[in-house]
Amino acid sequence: MAAANRWGIALAGFLMQVALGAVYAWSVFRNPLTKQFGWSVGQVTWTFTICIFVLGVSAFFGGLWLNRKGPRVVALTAGVLYGLGVFLASFSADKLWWLYLSYGVIGGVGLGFGYIVPIAVLVKWFPDRRGLITGIAVGGFGAGALVTAPVAQRLIQSVGVLKTFAYLGIAYMIVVVLAGLFMKNPPAGWAPEGWIPSATQTAQRAKVDYTLGTALASWQWWALWLLLFLNTSAGISLISQESPIFQKLTATSAAVAAGMVGIVSIGNSVGRIIWAWVSDGITRRWTFAVMYLFQFGLFWLLPSLTSIAVITVVSFVILMCYGGGFGTMPAFTADYFGSKNVGPIYGLMLTAWGFASYFGPQLLVKLLGPTGSYSSGLHTIAIIMLVSTVLPIIVSPPTRTTLNESESAPERSAVV
Repeated sequence: MAAANRWGIALAGFLMQVALGAVYAWSVFRNPLTKQFGWSVGQVTWTFTICIFVLGVSAFFGGLWLNRKGPRVVALTAGVLYGLGVFLASFSADKLWWLYLSYGVIGGVGLGFGYIVPIAVLVKWFPDRRGLITGIAVGGFGAGALVTAPVAQRLIQSVGVLKTFAYLGIAYMIVVVLAGLFMKNPPAGWAPEGWIPSATQTAQRAKVDYTLGTALASWQWWALWLLLFLNTSAGISLISQESPIFQKLTATSAAVAAGMVGIVSIGNSVGRIIWAWVSDGITRRWTFAVMYLFQFGLFWLLPSLTSIAVITVVSFVILMCYGGGFGTMPAFTADYFGSKNVGPIYGLMLTAWGFASYFGPQLLVKLLGPTGSYSSGLHTIAIIMLVSTVLPIIVSPPTRTTLNESESAPERSAVV
């Protein structure tokens, strides 16, 4: 019964992430907002930047709250805040600051609270398939734009961009709240019937459940933060300039480039599942090493390509690696620090996402050549990936076998 129950919770977590991942469809709103209100592309894009940064920060606080009040309370709050933020964006006419506050801040807080819940819950229900299950969960987030973008586009054409915010806000709230009702932790000490960890799993997993404080006192937490930051910086730099890069390299039209962007974005979702599944077999650290090496070769090759088909394939694989970081890192964190407090421990690690969302795109833009060439920027990212390969090779699990009473008291895990 428990086995069937955990798959139902996994499905609910996936659907929650699909609704939350609709934020990746922000580009659909960019042109309608700039045309209707005269805002610049940069001003409108700041809405997305604020939202992702707030997501990264609020995921930490959502993880702390989850440990105290349980996942259901946090998930329901996430649904209300996320839906409300998007709904309130419908009142943004001529008020750019209101768009930042509603969609960016309020919606971003809801996103952060919601994003951490399925991850923290499912690593407890699936100790036997940590990589695969967290990959499936965050794969839903990557797929959100695929579901939302065409729906939002049609709504914008029929009712306008502001009313579209209102309709989508209500829809997001309903989906996340309903899915949130299924979020609960397993009983303390629960494990799948008959499951025994393999020797490889045992060697790569912590002997105790770390608290946030003891995790931060280890060099391994900072190493995992850096792993996620580097991987995200590389992928998001390409995401931020996909259409211009495609147009520059292939001399194709904006419409064709937009179609390429849509195809390539599927890699973000697919990679979250594929690489997370692979990590269950070859370990998380070697998965990151392989992804880094792939990105080194692909980023180095990209500026020399002119074929639309080849560039699409190369970019697709790069975004698979980008998504793979998000699919693999939750299980990586649970392996090294235990599943009990993974909410706050991984929640704080997601600040790497926020910082990378600024660093990666800015690095690529600053290294643009005088003719608008992306070669220097893409080659620099390739070299960073090559050098970074050393980090996952040398990282190893923490070795503590006990925590004293003062260390183990602060984070309390609620079962709801």
